[in-house]
Amino acid sequence: MDTSALSAIRPALFERPSFTVGDRVRVSKRAPIGHYRVPIYLRGIAGSIVRVIEPAFVDNEEEGYGRNAGNKRHYYRVAFAMPDLWPDYAGSPNDELQIEIIETWLEQI
Repeated sequence: MDTSALSAIRPALFERPSFTVGDRVRVSKRAPIGHYRVPIYLRGIAGSIVRVIEPAFVDNEEEGYGRNAGNKRHYYRVAFAMPDLWPDYAGSPNDELQIEIIETWLEQI
């Protein structure tokens, strides 16, 4: 088989993850909120990608509006330092919250 033709294949939009492990990201601030799947207290907070969840899944926000038609997006496990979330946090400064977030809510920083 001629593999040179395979190297010219380009993935479709959103087939490859937008972020990789270790990337610093910020959760988008949106208004109006609309149909969302991200806790409000995370909006505007910076964190780090700790896992790319494979394979891509159905875009649940679009699905919530009934207009998905099978489009898929990547989800990521993102870690947030607890002191960044809760200013009065009295635990270890190394404590973190990890949560899965769809890529449309994340901005690279």
